[in-house]
Amino acid sequence: MSNRRDYRASKAALFDGFDNIEEGDIRASSSYSQSIDDDTNDKTINSLEDRVSFLKKLTGDIHGEVEGHNRMLDRMGNEMDASRGIMAGTMDRFKIVLEKKSSRRMCKLVAYFVVSFFVIYYFIRVFRFFMNG
Repeated sequence: MSNRRDYRASKAALFDGFDNIEEGDIRASSSYSQSIDDDTNDKTINSLEDRVSFLKKLTGDIHGEVEGHNRMLDRMGNEMDASRGIMAGTMDRFKIVLEKKSSRRMCKLVAYFVVSFFVIYYFIRVFRFFMNG
């Protein structure tokens, strides 16, 4: 609901009270039409031209941003497809390695070494923390 109020407020600020401009409801009474002079018309037209040019620049900037984001998303999608292909190939090779008994033992041995390394690293960090602080 607040979004609708913000929209109406920004529209009113942009069009200075011409609330019915979307419906084409800008009509002047005959007495008002006779009393308005050319200078006021020119000022109003210039004001509207400025607003239209501002809106044109704004939409052009938005278009440029959207195009840039679309290009970035396309590149990211292509990179994700490439990495998906690499991961699939790696998983296929890993399955082949695990099918052999000797390779399975080697993988377990490597895993034990990696886990041992992290445990020793953690103990060294904890030891340093207590020694320094």
